Amino acid sequence: MVALYGHPTAPVLGMLGEQAPAQAVARVHALVAQYQELLPDEKVIGAFEIIATVASAGRTADGSYSNRTPIETIMPWIEAAEANDIYVVIDLQPGRLDFLTQAKEYEALLKRPWVGLALDPEWRLKPNQVHLRQIGQVDIAEVNAVGTWLADLVKANDLPTKALVLHQFQPRMIVGRDQLDTSRPEIQYVIHADGQGGQPAKQATWQALLKDLPQNVFLGWKNFEDEDLPMLTPAQTVAQVTPLPHLVSYQ
Repeated sequence: MVALYGHPTAPVLGMLGEQAPAQAVARVHALVAQYQELLPDEKVIGAFEIIATVASAGRTADGSYSNRTPIETIMPWIEAAEANDIYVVIDLQPGRLDFLTQAKEYEALLKRPWVGLALDPEWRLKPNQVHLRQIGQVDIAEVNAVGTWLADLVKANDLPTKALVLHQFQPRMIVGRDQLDTSRPEIQYVIHADGQGGQPAKQATWQALLKDLPQNVFLGWKNFEDEDLPMLTPAQTVAQVTPLPHLVSYQ
């Protein structure tokens, strides 16, 4: 899976928002074609990873430090993706709220067959914390609660198996990761390394996150257009990131 990451109305947050939905479809398809040529024995599909809740540096009205994107803002991207065989991942940056509370706010989208979920612990705050002063973290019990809820949603609505992406660039960001419950067939977990910077540092992060992986998880890697020094090309990503990630996203 090859994804554009970002917010529909904020180009500063990633490649996804740098163009309208139709142009984003074409951009994803171009990336897919490059990876498909490099990986002729694999089935490569495109994806949009849409930031649905955006971490806020200032206190929001509800005190969560997280701004919700209305579903109607996201829908044109969902519809463009569905019409063009592109998967969608809804990304959560919950601030002082818990992930499950926010996930339930987007249940209508998650009932759609080709819409999965991503949790971004960097932006999960404790009650007295604010963003950009520390890196957030989440306890595995909260992650497992989301997984159970999403698996139940899939089963109750007879949906295809869904991706549940866990963003991580420090081991401390997911406390008790070894206890991740991967027993539900309705969910495919992806541990997604989204560190940025020079390639030696990114490779060190990748190797650290590969240690003591839970069973039955898939792997993800992120390429940053402006922050990586340099950003890997598709050919370099395939050649240099070992083992080969199942999800490559572009921010």
